[in-house]
Amino acid sequence: MAIEEGKMAPAFTLKDVNGNKVSLKDYRGKNVIVYFYPKDDTPGCTKEACGFRDYWSDIKNADPEAETIIIGVSPDDEASHRKFIAKYQLPFVLLSDPDKKVMIKYGAFGEKMMYGKKITGVIRSTVWLGPDGRVRKHWKKVPKAADHPQKVLQAMTAGG
Repeated sequence: MAIEEGKMAPAFTLKDVNGNKVSLKDYRGKNVIVYFYPKDDTPGCTKEACGFRDYWSDIKNADPEAETIIIGVSPDDEASHRKFIAKYQLPFVLLSDPDKKVMIKYGAFGEKMMYGKKITGVIRSTVWLGPDGRVRKHWKKVPKAADHPQKVLQAMTAGG
């Protein structure tokens, strides 16, 4: 299933830092920013996470009709996520996708170029889901992790 703007987002359930199951349906009625990233506490992923942290309040309140939440997804385990959250005071949910099943559904895992070589791995990408569960915007490949959270905020402020 390809991610398409205007279509319903694929359902998923993953574990949070405490091993609790979190489902996308738990956030129905809210805007949801789901961002996929390769690895906790690496340079690009840290810049992106800290950007979402720094814009957290603005993103959370960007839509006057519905609150926005942010969910970060990587293959890292719960312990790694706990350390990452504590080290950088991240105020949002991180979920573990060790089998990369959700990443595959969302087009966030596959062939990509890295340092001029084709490899298979996590594709840094983001999906903005509206309160109705439909895809409002899909950033298929995020070129600059550090700049991306601001671009998400700008898109939300502009209404898409």
